[in-house]
Amino acid sequence: MAAATIPLTLPQAAPLSPSQLTLIKATVPVLQAHGEAITTTMYTNLITAHPSMKNIFSHTSQLTGAQPRALARAVLAYASYIDNLPALTHAVERIAQKHASLYIQPEQYDVVGEQLIGAIGQVLGDAATPEIVDAWTAAYGVLASVFVSREKQLYEADGEWGKGWRQFRIVRRASEVEKDQEAGSIVSFYLEPVDGKVPLPAFLPGQYVSVQIAAPQLGHLQSRQYSLSSWTSDEKARTQYRISVKKEHDDAAGVDGLVSNLLHESYKEGDVVELSHPHGEFHLNPKNVSKEGVPAVLISAGVGATPMMAIFHALADAGAVQRPVSWIHTSRSKATQPFAEEVVALAESIKDRAAVHVHLREGVGSEGKPRLDIAALDHEKTLFVKDGRAEYFICGPEQFMLDIRGKLADLGVDKSRVLMELFATGDVE
Repeated sequence: MAAATIPLTLPQAAPLSPSQLTLIKATVPVLQAHGEAITTTMYTNLITAHPSMKNIFSHTSQLTGAQPRALARAVLAYASYIDNLPALTHAVERIAQKHASLYIQPEQYDVVGEQLIGAIGQVLGDAATPEIVDAWTAAYGVLASVFVSREKQLYEADGEWGKGWRQFRIVRRASEVEKDQEAGSIVSFYLEPVDGKVPLPAFLPGQYVSVQIAAPQLGHLQSRQYSLSSWTSDEKARTQYRISVKKEHDDAAGVDGLVSNLLHESYKEGDVVELSHPHGEFHLNPKNVSKEGVPAVLISAGVGATPMMAIFHALADAGAVQRPVSWIHTSRSKATQPFAEEVVALAESIKDRAAVHVHLREGVGSEGKPRLDIAALDHEKTLFVKDGRAEYFICGPEQFMLDIRGKLADLGVDKSRVLMELFATGDVE
């Protein structure tokens, strides 16, 4: 059984003393006020004391402050639910999957813990009493052990590849939009293992790989996660992986996506990158026979189409359980709609055995953000909202996904049936 399909089980409460649990809960208001200052201080001190950690952390997310903000939210959530840990199962699994794709090791948790506890004392000063420091030291140790245990399970499931990065050669580059616009272009990279060992491991459609490359302008390595954008059940055909990369730019922060821009501008056919084993908690299981006849609704915006391509391939596969499927996608324009011909061909291939409704909807909102009025779509034949079994997969900008989930809730869809994939540091609220 793939590790990603083994449920993660958390204890009801962290195994701390009653007084420690009370102290951790009491720090929630403090974390709300000072959490980001604590995590920003932690990252600054950590990278100064351990420069090699620069190879792990996203330079761009450090520049924009996204990484300290994400960690601050995670620490706050942990304190808030310290006595109800199952509420954090999804968040813990998401982080563990990403950590496994970066080959995080147990000793690195010790280093981070030391710096986090130190930052708490540095920011809070005398308010960080010995009792609070002791409680947080114990609480961090509990959480670290949860991650170490889960990631060990993932590494073991990955076999030999679970021991470290694997080299892949770019054998083909291809633009996935009709008009390759500089700021929003999406390029697919077809990657084959340098060691020639095939077939490549199977993965669950929707999962990603981490790509690690050198960043000459920084003098160290950088890694990013990219969804695998194709899928096959044919083991003999699994000789390469495809990732599809958008050339990113953060308009608000005025920062280019470091790795995506390097891949677009500097990596050609024949060049070599390092890949992790596939990971990720956003996926479907195409062989789950209990899903026979259960509608799958895919809703995406922009480059959010990439994991949907793998999911759509899986749903169209002859060996998969037969499910009605609807894919609703929004893009800035028809010219920049990724995978248009491929989507049409896949939809055509299963039109006689599944209810397929592919909607390529143009339009952006007043601030240039994707817009999609799902309430205007056919509630029964396209959204399947009256089928209490239907599953929904959403990928796109964070606010887009939150809006769609909210609109689905208005139509009676429980959020437990909605999976979302965020292409950014952190998680969706």
